[in-house]
Amino acid sequence: MTSPPLTTSAPLSVAALARQVGIRPDTVRYYERVGLLPPPARTAADHRRYDHRAVDRLRFVQGAQRLGLRLREIRSLLEVRDTGECPCEPAEVLLRQHIQDIDRELARLTALRAELVRMTDGLTGADCPDPVPGTWCPLPRGGGDHRGGVRR
Repeated sequence: MTSPPLTTSAPLSVAALARQVGIRPDTVRYYERVGLLPPPARTAADHRRYDHRAVDRLRFVQGAQRLGLRLREIRSLLEVRDTGECPCEPAEVLLRQHIQDIDRELARLTALRAELVRMTDGLTGADCPDPVPGTWCPLPRGGGDHRGGVRR
């Protein structure tokens, strides 16, 4: 989905900002409530009016979310960014932590996959014995310590 060209002259309503970035207006309001967007200027009728910096800020939020950062982490990066400092160092720390989290999850999923393959391999064959009470699948031939049909 391509975004419409960025207009820098006219202030944007909530709906126009949301459309420009590709999110819902409720999401814009939520981001303001949780501190990802600073409070915008308001019209005499109390309608929000955002400037072009809000578009940039929301695109930063979207990019950080695609990397798996949580909103509180994004908010802390934005706080650094708002000081005029480069958020690269704190971003590197956060991203390295997420890489470690992903590595742990990959190891967990690899072990789970191996366990499922072992269980599936034990189910092949036309001669399927009755299940052992308290388990959901029969014990493979040869016995052993099995609980729930899973080798431990």
